[in-house]
Amino acid sequence: MARSLLESEGLVVTVIGEGSNLIVADTGFSGAVLRLVNREIRRDGTTVQVDGGVTLQTLVDYTVAQGLKGLETMTGIPGSVGAAIYGNAGAYGHSIQERVVLVRFHDGTAVREIDNAGCEFQYRESIFKRNKAWVILSATLAMEAGDAAALHEKATGILDVRNRKYPPTMKCAGSIFKNYLLAALPPDVAAQVPAKVVIEGKIPSAWFLEQVGAKGLRVGDIQVADYHANLIYNDGAGTARDLRLVIADLKERIRSRFGIPLEEEVQYIGFE
Repeated sequence: MARSLLESEGLVVTVIGEGSNLIVADTGFSGAVLRLVNREIRRDGTTVQVDGGVTLQTLVDYTVAQGLKGLETMTGIPGSVGAAIYGNAGAYGHSIQERVVLVRFHDGTAVREIDNAGCEFQYRESIFKRNKAWVILSATLAMEAGDAAALHEKATGILDVRNRKYPPTMKCAGSIFKNYLLAALPPDVAAQVPAKVVIEGKIPSAWFLEQVGAKGLRVGDIQVADYHANLIYNDGAGTARDLRLVIADLKERIRSRFGIPLEEEVQYIGFE
């Protein structure tokens, strides 16, 4: 495998999908970057086999057009299928873990396969996040039969909402921070959260960020949106350094006010 060969030459190697959920240091990355470009989708009844390099949107569009239900709520989420499994991506109360049957990956030495349980999925987490040398090659997904027209209508509506929140021209990495699981919060913190804010056992981190005045916060050209506290974007010539300063500020505000950690969804490359 290319990674093993490069590492044998003493190079630091990182593997990416589409790069949509990454923050890269201003000085770049001193190593080799590999990008998966295997992009085949195969259907067998309601089972779909998909390569890790396929963009998630391509997979969503394919399953919707094929009348296969289960991924339509993920329309508009950028990135590759491999990265979606790596971070257990999802939206509107659903995540990709619900569809994963089998994942084929390279562990640095050999190609292996693990089932859904073996992936150890949690909210925005998987075993792959804890084993960054593993490279997801492909996955088998279990879908359900559905009506293509109805699925298309639902996906289109979700995409319209997403595009208003994250305009396609906006320079951002999506939601920066993970949401909170209500059951995991200290009782005194959970008691402060209005019931209407809780969605399927989760509390948007944006709610906590609003309480500490995050909206509109700006460092250089890095801006927290004035309409969504968990959306940080580059309003011009922003730097990764400034973005890290904003993130650190927000994490400290949440820690100081609520005594709980605020954890990023984004991944960092090139930082010490």
